[in-house]
Amino acid sequence: MKLSTKQKAYIAGFLDGDGSIHVRLKPNSTYRFRFQISPAMVFYQAKKEKNYLKWLRNLIGRGYIRERNDSIIEYTIGDVIGLEEVAKNLLPYLILKKEQAKLLLEILMMKKKVKTGRDFLELAKKIDKFEKINYSKKRIQNSSEVEKVLKKEGLLAP
Repeated sequence: MKLSTKQKAYIAGFLDGDGSIHVRLKPNSTYRFRFQISPAMVFYQAKKEKNYLKWLRNLIGRGYIRERNDSIIEYTIGDVIGLEEVAKNLLPYLILKKEQAKLLLEILMMKKKVKTGRDFLELAKKIDKFEKINYSKKRIQNSSEVEKVLKKEGLLAP
């Protein structure tokens, strides 16, 4: 990602104001530890600003654009390589979302090192931190749920 200092600062400001950084746990029985880790960086705008988000997507070179049913359009980056690259580039310029970007990078690094159910549970506990810093009210899947499933499936050594 080749961006000027000015572009990085601008995108960071946009993310601080009209964006979100989060990581979710999604139940998925096809995954080794029965949960999928779903990280994302999302930029939001009114549908009338679709061309602006297309411009931003072309500038960053990652992610996809999705139109919602409520007159909002989202530009989402969800691939690990893209997230690492964008977060590292924007981190020095972020103000409101700096803590989320740092936590995202920590989680992406931890995820690469998961070998056991215990490792996965520690990763889930780290993901729980997004609930507090993002004021999540509807988060259902958390480390407590992961622990229950891992125990039930015999994936958590005593």
